[in-house]
Amino acid sequence: METTFSTNIREPMRVRFKTLNINGQIIRAAIRPGNEPILPLLVFNGIGANLELIKPFADELQGVEIIAFDAPGTGGSSTPTFPYRFAGLSRVIGKMLDELNYGQINVLGVSWGGALAQQFAYDHPYRCRRLILAATSMGSVAVPAKLSVLLKLASPRRYVQPSYMQRIAASIYGGAFRRNDNLIKKHSLKIRSPSGIGYYYQLLAGAGWTSFHWLHNIKQPTLILAGDDDPIIPIANAKLMAKRIPNAELRIIRCGHLFLLTKTKEIAPIVRDFLTDNKRRLTSPLPLETVSPDVSNEVIE
Repeated sequence: METTFSTNIREPMRVRFKTLNINGQIIRAAIRPGNEPILPLLVFNGIGANLELIKPFADELQGVEIIAFDAPGTGGSSTPTFPYRFAGLSRVIGKMLDELNYGQINVLGVSWGGALAQQFAYDHPYRCRRLILAATSMGSVAVPAKLSVLLKLASPRRYVQPSYMQRIAASIYGGAFRRNDNLIKKHSLKIRSPSGIGYYYQLLAGAGWTSFHWLHNIKQPTLILAGDDDPIIPIANAKLMAKRIPNAELRIIRCGHLFLLTKTKEIAPIVRDFLTDNKRRLTSPLPLETVSPDVSNEVIE
């Protein structure tokens, strides 16, 4: 099933929503067509987050084709009978791309979705051309958040109760959310509550998972973005990942966990430049012997 709508009366390109059946799992996907000679960008969202939450960032990347989806148990995707592990989710997304007739794409993963993006890049090295990891870590082998923060993330309550989100957003997201209550209200309005079971299944997908032992095998050019005031993912994790991925560069953002939403105008040009720079970075993950380390620590104000 496919539906379309325009999010901007001045923008002729329409977002296409599709409902796909992948081996019995219903996946809701959205495609915002592009008109630039850049490979489509597949976005892996954070835990419990519906695809509409990436709209502000997608709006700043006009011209770049964007593919987004609701993970099983969130948004318009069905809750599976049994939980997936990241490897299983990676296979589902690969089949989703087959159904949508996509071959090679670029990938961006945020937070929980950043872990899934790592798994996808590892499982599909020819399909994932470039990788962007935002506010994420290597999973269980990582510098953890404070216990008080982890406890607030242990349930989907913040997505279900706007008043609770209002109380805790500053402490879990940091950055601009500490200073601007209006950001919290705007963010809450775009949330489509995940199913309780679906949220816990997403937690289980990453339980005990780590990319530490194979992260050095990710040869794709990789851009790592990290907030310097991120209570969920301490910045040390990004620095560790930049050392583990051979062809990575690190950009530190003066913001919190949701910098893709609060610093969209600053981040979008960095992402666009990364996706279009063919001179300094590889355009394919192979041949492996041509890959060389490229780690920087530029701070974005």
